[in-house]
Amino acid sequence: MKLKLFFCLFTLFFININAQDYIFGKITSEDKTEIPDVTVINIRTDERVLTNRDGHFMISGRAGDELRFVKPGFERANKKVTKENIASPINVTLIRTAILIAEVEIKKGVTGDIKIDAKNLNPPRKVQKLKNDLAKYMSQKSDPRVLAARPGEFVQPVTKGVFSFGKIKDKWDDVDLMSYLQTALGDKFFEDLKIDKPQIQHFILYIFRSGFERKTILKYGYCSEADLNRFKSAVLNRISSYKTP
Repeated sequence: MKLKLFFCLFTLFFININAQDYIFGKITSEDKTEIPDVTVINIRTDERVLTNRDGHFMISGRAGDELRFVKPGFERANKKVTKENIASPINVTLIRTAILIAEVEIKKGVTGDIKIDAKNLNPPRKVQKLKNDLAKYMSQKSDPRVLAARPGEFVQPVTKGVFSFGKIKDKWDDVDLMSYLQTALGDKFFEDLKIDKPQIQHFILYIFRSGFERKTILKYGYCSEADLNRFKSAVLNRISSYKTP
């Protein structure tokens, strides 16, 4: 009997430790401008997603995970996930990298004196040889091993999670639609269903993954009254299965 009790407690502890949640957040620049297309990486799971045009992202994870934020033109940032981040969104500020100003070459004009002009306009032999060697080196094909990615280096996003990679053609994505539904239906709608506020977006995502058709909504960025009624119907059909352990 004691052995069975110990096994049950161990199983519950293991499930609790390995439980996955969804982490929401927003990424802005130093001047509070939303930054789209930032790659968000969960270091533990290697899951990668992109922020939408409003700088929002959603990625699965749990307390203790480390998130990395990568965007060309900005300094890379890391963020440790806490229990508070599971209940409320993460706000991340990225700092722009310094922009190097191209060097301006000032050439000396022709003076009319052959000796002076020959010295000014013709580079020394060592300089000319160095330029020729560099030109020869640059014209050679690189060894594929030189261009290969090093261990742990970011190369290409892996399509995990709910976000799409590449060119985004739709006016909305799932995060936009989630925010609209939560606003349009109001917290009272979900309270009546016994869904806690921190779990509302997780519940909406569950409805999406249960087969709720939304391609047209995302394409045009418009949710009609008929679409809201379809969503309500899907909620009523799936609420029992959502609450069933």
